[in-house]
Amino acid sequence: MAATQADTQTTAPARQVAARAVNVTTTFGRGETRVVALNDVSVEIEQGRFTAIMGPSGSGKSTLMHSMAGLDTIDSGEVWIGDVELTGLKEKALTQVRRDRLGFVFQSFNLIPTLTALENILLPLAIAGRTPDQAWVDRIIDTTGLRPRLAHRPNELSGGQQQRVACARALAGRPEIIFADEPTGNLDSKASEEILTFLGHAVRDDGQTIVMVTHEPSAAAHTDRVLFLADGRIVDEMVDPTAESVLDRLKAFDLVQVG
Repeated sequence: MAATQADTQTTAPARQVAARAVNVTTTFGRGETRVVALNDVSVEIEQGRFTAIMGPSGSGKSTLMHSMAGLDTIDSGEVWIGDVELTGLKEKALTQVRRDRLGFVFQSFNLIPTLTALENILLPLAIAGRTPDQAWVDRIIDTTGLRPRLAHRPNELSGGQQQRVACARALAGRPEIIFADEPTGNLDSKASEEILTFLGHAVRDDGQTIVMVTHEPSAAAHTDRVLFLADGRIVDEMVDPTAESVLDRLKAFDLVQVG
């Protein structure tokens, strides 16, 4: 008997959820100065995908990322990394989750100025008392092109090289998820493209999960999915974005100045 179309179709396996927020509300200040940074936000971040969070200043994009990473305290709701609920953890346990399961890349690089590039890359592993996977670390170093600069301290590196060190540091421990807050904000266009291409390869070649806050449509074009925030809420999302489609969507939501 000939196979029907339904028989021959295959369904892609569902992706696991790397992180999720459930009805998260976060406020700052009191009384007349009270600001609702996140307003009953729920979202899931799938494993092995590159997700961008976008929105105007004050929309809650950095607060959402920091809340999902356990860096900010929320007023209500739940935040999960894999099967661990962060909102119920005491500070020591929360610190351990951040150290052992998460990676971070920030706009300001956050490198230790007295350490070499290699020492900065390996620092989180050293703090955790973990032995580096040398083959993996070598692969990251070679992919980022940092090998000739490993003995140099941050003040001897360009901004792009410093951010590559920060990215390598985040990846060295093979975290479940990397949170990147405006990682190209201090870089020129060439260095930005290099960093974004590297992060994209980490997702597509190695299955890394990355969540990135950005205000740049060109940066969002490197991701698989964009979440749009306004006034503390997720107002839309886009899959397989391009710089042009992201810019058009931002204009539609009146999230950028036009003209």
